Amino acid sequence: MPNTNLLNETHNPALTSWVESANLENCDFPIQNLPFASFKRKGSVEDFRAGVAIGDQVLDLKALFALSIFDGDVQSALAQCCHSQLNAFMSMGKRYWGAVRQALSKGLTKGSELQIALTSCLIAQADVEYALPCQIGDYTDFYTSIHHATSVGSKFRPDNPLLPNYKWVPIGYHGRSSSIEVSGSNFKRPKGQTKAPTATEPSFGPCKRLDYELEVGVFIGNGNDLGEPISIDNAEEHVFGICLFNDWSARDIQGWEYQPLGPFLSKSFASTISPWIVTSEALAPYRAQWTRDEADPQPLPYLESKHNRAFGSLDLNLQVLIETETMRNSAQAAVQLSQSNFKDSYWTVAQMVAHHTVNGCNLRPGDMFGSGTQSGPNPEEAGSMLELSNAGAEPISLPNGETRTFLEDGDCVIMKGWCKKAGAARIGFGEVSATVLAAD
Repeated sequence: MPNTNLLNETHNPALTSWVESANLENCDFPIQNLPFASFKRKGSVEDFRAGVAIGDQVLDLKALFALSIFDGDVQSALAQCCHSQLNAFMSMGKRYWGAVRQALSKGLTKGSELQIALTSCLIAQADVEYALPCQIGDYTDFYTSIHHATSVGSKFRPDNPLLPNYKWVPIGYHGRSSSIEVSGSNFKRPKGQTKAPTATEPSFGPCKRLDYELEVGVFIGNGNDLGEPISIDNAEEHVFGICLFNDWSARDIQGWEYQPLGPFLSKSFASTISPWIVTSEALAPYRAQWTRDEADPQPLPYLESKHNRAFGSLDLNLQVLIETETMRNSAQAAVQLSQSNFKDSYWTVAQMVAHHTVNGCNLRPGDMFGSGTQSGPNPEEAGSMLELSNAGAEPISLPNGETRTFLEDGDCVIMKGWCKKAGAARIGFGEVSATVLAAD
């Protein structure tokens, strides 16, 4: 059961909107969602600005601010949504995020007296393009799926797949924020140094074992001062929302470079996020119990709380699809490679925040965490091709007769996410996609 203290009238599954597309079954963006993005009209010279998704429309928050139909916290928050990126709004904290959500929910509800005014601020999603929703100052990639960690570890370290610190520490490394781009940003196959197992020397050239990683992106809202840790009891106050995240990986480059300091060029060439940030508040109905196997070490006190045990997990379905160039040219639909769920994570978002700051590290608005590849306990729930193809030893068969061990040029990887259960509105994340281009 969700924590009823986290729920309010904006979560009411009976709410419907005068934007009729928001009421359709399996709509990603019903009135109970209201995620944020940075957008402008396609091909225009307009400035990017903040928008909220409702059905198949985007509500332009800069235009809404200009109408001056709100006051107090709502208008103050909308003023910060007029920028091209959301960092200033994200820094304001839950009071302001909640005020905007509540005002938009009331204004978009069927029968609202604000319908005419808000209609003037709507733009069809089909007519817009997106930018990164915020400036990502720092990016930390965690490793929260024990199923992925064990599977990958067995391939890189057959005798010691899961290192002893994994069950004690939310493992992470500092990634490269400059190469994170929004969905639709295609990229060239990276080049780098690799070493074949039988070779005496490394060689240089295009990556031959290009992979995707199915992840969740976590966005920090208001940060903390340097030297002031965020306790696990307060961690969720600092999380603005989450998105879908594909952390592309060059496995052959990774295998040669990762010891002793971890990933470097194998990860920094491209990462892709979905345009929409689904807020923490919107996800309240899908908070779930988090457990730790009694046979495993229990979290140290700074990573433990009753609230985290009761509601720290998130019931979020995650899906990966592939569209090869051959499929695209013959108008065949993308096909599923795997499906998993974020609730299978070994560590929670709150634990990631608490651990990241326990040494006094300061987080800033717009900082992003990657969850690490989200693989489930079953083979078909693997969140990477490295796992699905058993490191290339077992090719993946596609319905059209093609096979894959790793990604080929022209392959488009599509990731989707949604929360759905009886008694709550379905909350979707849209999708994140990008196509692999040939190396120069």
